[in-house]
Amino acid sequence: MKELTTDIGRKYEDEAVNFLKKLNYKIIEQNFKLLPMGEIDIIAKDKNTLVFVEVKYRKNKNFGTPAEFVTKAKQKKVIKTALCYIKQNKIKADIRFDVISICQTEIEHIKNAFCPDTYFTY
Repeated sequence: MKELTTDIGRKYEDEAVNFLKKLNYKIIEQNFKLLPMGEIDIIAKDKNTLVFVEVKYRKNKNFGTPAEFVTKAKQKKVIKTALCYIKQNKIKADIRFDVISICQTEIEHIKNAFCPDTYFTY
Protein backbone atom coordinates (compact mmCIF):
# COMPACT_ATOMS: atom_id res chain seq x y z
CA MET A 1 0.00 0.00 0.00
CA LYS A 2 1.33 3.42 -0.93
CA GLU A 3 2.09 5.80 1.96
CA LEU A 4 -0.06 8.90 2.19
CA THR A 5 1.69 12.23 1.68
CA THR A 6 0.90 13.29 5.25
CA ASP A 7 2.39 10.04 6.60
CA ILE A 8 5.55 10.59 4.56
CA GLY A 9 5.75 14.21 5.72
CA ARG A 10 5.31 13.22 9.35
CA LYS A 11 7.98 10.51 9.03
CA TYR A 12 10.57 12.97 7.75
CA GLU A 13 9.55 15.70 10.19
CA ASP A 14 10.16 13.17 12.98
CA GLU A 15 13.55 12.42 11.42
CA ALA A 16 14.31 16.16 11.40
CA VAL A 17 13.26 16.43 15.08
CA ASN A 18 15.65 13.61 16.00
CA PHE A 19 18.41 15.29 13.99
CA LEU A 20 17.89 18.59 15.84
CA LYS A 21 17.76 16.88 19.25
CA LYS A 22 21.19 15.36 18.53
CA LEU A 23 22.41 18.94 18.02
CA ASN A 24 20.98 19.84 21.47
CA TYR A 25 18.02 21.82 20.14
CA LYS A 26 15.02 21.89 22.45
CA ILE A 27 11.86 21.08 20.51
CA ILE A 28 9.04 23.46 21.49
CA GLU A 29 6.34 22.42 19.00
CA GLN A 30 5.85 20.25 15.97
CA ASN A 31 3.25 20.91 13.25
CA PHE A 32 2.11 24.24 14.66
CA LYS A 33 -0.95 25.27 12.67
CA LEU A 34 -2.48 28.72 12.62
CA LEU A 35 -5.38 28.76 10.21
CA PRO A 36 -5.75 30.34 7.72
CA MET A 37 -2.12 31.59 7.95
CA GLY A 38 -0.18 28.39 7.63
CA GLU A 39 1.87 25.77 9.39
CA ILE A 40 5.35 25.54 10.85
CA ASP A 41 6.88 22.08 10.81
CA ILE A 42 9.13 22.53 13.85
CA ILE A 43 9.63 25.27 16.42
CA ALA A 44 12.78 24.78 18.46
CA LYS A 45 15.30 26.57 20.65
CA ASP A 46 18.98 26.70 19.70
CA LYS A 47 20.53 28.14 22.84
CA ASN A 48 18.76 31.55 23.11
CA THR A 49 17.43 31.63 19.55
CA LEU A 50 13.91 30.58 18.62
CA VAL A 51 14.14 28.62 15.37
CA PHE A 52 11.30 28.04 12.93
CA VAL A 53 12.12 25.04 10.74
CA GLU A 54 10.65 24.05 7.40
CA VAL A 55 11.27 20.40 6.51
CA LYS A 56 11.40 19.33 2.87
CA TYR A 57 11.79 15.79 1.57
CA ARG A 58 12.31 14.51 -1.96
CA LYS A 59 13.01 10.96 -3.18
CA ASN A 60 15.76 12.23 -5.47
CA LYS A 61 17.34 15.42 -6.80
CA ASN A 62 16.16 15.01 -10.39
CA PHE A 63 14.28 18.32 -10.22
CA GLY A 64 16.48 20.06 -7.65
CA THR A 65 17.28 19.75 -3.97
CA PRO A 66 14.43 19.57 -1.46
CA ALA A 67 15.41 23.01 -0.12
CA GLU A 68 14.81 24.51 -3.56
CA PHE A 69 11.12 23.63 -3.12
CA VAL A 70 10.77 26.10 -0.23
CA THR A 71 9.37 28.80 -2.49
CA LYS A 72 9.10 32.52 -1.73
CA ALA A 73 5.35 32.02 -1.22
CA LYS A 74 6.02 29.24 1.32
CA GLN A 75 8.65 31.36 3.07
CA LYS A 76 6.17 34.22 3.35
CA LYS A 77 3.52 31.90 4.91
CA VAL A 78 6.02 30.52 7.40
CA ILE A 79 7.21 34.01 8.35
CA LYS A 80 3.65 35.33 8.82
CA THR A 81 2.72 32.30 10.92
CA ALA A 82 5.92 32.66 12.98
CA LEU A 83 5.28 36.35 13.63
CA CYS A 84 1.77 35.52 14.84
CA TYR A 85 3.20 32.78 17.07
CA ILE A 86 5.69 35.28 18.53
CA LYS A 87 2.98 37.86 19.16
CA GLN A 88 0.53 35.30 20.62
CA ASN A 89 3.14 33.97 23.03
CA LYS A 90 4.70 37.37 23.81
CA ILE A 91 8.15 36.06 22.90
CA LYS A 92 11.17 38.29 23.23
CA ALA A 93 14.03 36.36 21.65
CA ASP A 94 16.22 36.26 18.60
CA ILE A 95 14.57 34.28 15.81
CA ARG A 96 15.83 32.35 12.83
CA PHE A 97 14.31 30.49 9.89
CA ASP A 98 16.00 27.22 8.95
CA VAL A 99 15.33 24.54 6.37
CA ILE A 100 16.04 20.86 6.82
CA SER A 101 16.39 19.22 3.43
CA ILE A 102 16.09 15.42 3.30
CA CYS A 103 16.85 13.36 0.21
CA GLN A 104 17.02 9.61 0.71
CA THR A 105 19.44 9.24 3.68
CA GLU A 106 21.07 12.66 3.27
CA ILE A 107 20.07 15.43 5.70
CA GLU A 108 21.15 19.02 5.10
CA HIS A 109 20.49 21.67 7.75
CA ILE A 110 20.45 25.18 6.30
CA LYS A 111 20.59 27.79 9.05
CA ASN A 112 19.20 31.25 8.22
CA ALA A 113 17.75 29.80 5.02
CA PHE A 114 15.47 32.82 4.66
CA CYS A 115 14.50 35.89 6.61
CA PRO A 116 11.61 38.36 6.84
CA ASP A 117 11.62 41.13 4.27
CA THR A 118 11.55 44.71 5.47
CA TYR A 119 7.79 45.00 4.96
CA PHE A 120 7.13 42.63 7.87
CA THR A 121 6.83 44.34 11.22
CA TYR A 122 7.52 42.71 14.57
